[in-house]
Amino acid sequence: MPAPSFPVQVLLGVYLGLLTGIIPALVAWGLGFTFKYFTGVTIPGFGVVVLALAIAGVNGGLLALTDESVASSANETALLVGIVVILMLSLYAHAKGDAMGASVPKRLSLRALTERTISTDVVELVGGRGQVRVTVAGEVADMEGYPSLPTDLRASIGEFADTFPAELPVVELESRVTARLRTEFDLADATVRLDERGRATVAAAPPVGSVSKRVPPGKRAVSFSGLVPTGMARGEAVTVVTDGGEYRGSVVAARSSPEGDTSAAAGHRVNGSRSDGVGDGTPATDGGTDDGETGTAPSGSPPASPTTTGGVGRVTVALDRQSATAVLRSEPRRLIVRSRGTRREFELVSVLRRAGDQFRRLTVGEGSVLDGSSLGEASVRDTYGVAVLATRRNGGWTVAPDGDARLDAGSDLIVVGPPARLAEFTTEVAG
Repeated sequence: MPAPSFPVQVLLGVYLGLLTGIIPALVAWGLGFTFKYFTGVTIPGFGVVVLALAIAGVNGGLLALTDESVASSANETALLVGIVVILMLSLYAHAKGDAMGASVPKRLSLRALTERTISTDVVELVGGRGQVRVTVAGEVADMEGYPSLPTDLRASIGEFADTFPAELPVVELESRVTARLRTEFDLADATVRLDERGRATVAAAPPVGSVSKRVPPGKRAVSFSGLVPTGMARGEAVTVVTDGGEYRGSVVAARSSPEGDTSAAAGHRVNGSRSDGVGDGTPATDGGTDDGETGTAPSGSPPASPTTTGGVGRVTVALDRQSATAVLRSEPRRLIVRSRGTRREFELVSVLRRAGDQFRRLTVGEGSVLDGSSLGEASVRDTYGVAVLATRRNGGWTVAPDGDARLDAGSDLIVVGPPARLAEFTTEVAG
């Protein structure tokens, strides 16, 4: 029987090589991945090829290429082509296994394997870093157990759009968007679900008792209208000047009246209200006209700036009980903002932020690297590149804890470090 033609021999060799080379290729991939992942060593390709050909049943490995019984057989071309195909498959599989062993993280967790990331199609490069623009998709839903959102507030949240770092997992992005919404719209609560294209599905609860929550325990909130200084914000230390004296307090809400509104004359007190915090629990109110925000934005929309724009407006000040009673019985004449200077902790925060670091408050999860161990045992600074500024365990905060500080599930941490390192540490702490 005459030998098959040369093209047929080549096709037969390719078929035999592919059929016979599957198992050797898998073995070559496994060896390359295992050695690289666990030892960091790359196996020489020649050794992998010899092993693969031996597994394929060609005695003598590469020496089969010069074996007389192979070279003189009727199907010598098919056999030689098959050997070459096995060799190429094994080399390719070995290279892929070696590359995968070098790229796979040494510490894997179920959470890391299941984390979703933003699609590269929507990532924009800004200043050398990837950013994604998050927008609200669909109608903003109400949250169960809370009042319905006002129509204008619902519309304002629906128009929300902002950019965030694209390298963060979707779970972390959802947390950041939620925090941004709660801060910008002063929401009582919110939930955010993001898809891979940065579209957010939002459910939110309207502000509830926003003023009374900011009144310190034992204080009362007194609201009055008058000339409001430009640039005043929540927390300002002020002095209320009346006919009966001067009284010191802090601003819990301030709002400049819209331009042209002369309904509140300078120095005229609209009403007084209180929030004890430790007494009867009656929430502070100012007649329902002050939403607790600063600035001149319309109701339900975020202010353009967290400070007043000056002119006639309304201010709510937290005073002690005796001072609040005296102010309510007198006629407020003017409001003086007191200087508190520059606080060193704010300077430190500014320096750290300029260096590219961020702050984050974390809670130790059950089964995480810090559950039941100390900061020193976990080597937090050396392993993760972040610094723990404070810890809270059993209700008390410890500032600048040492390496012996032991933590359990439910303990709180305040850490500082680069954003990428913080994201990695957050995953480990959450367990």
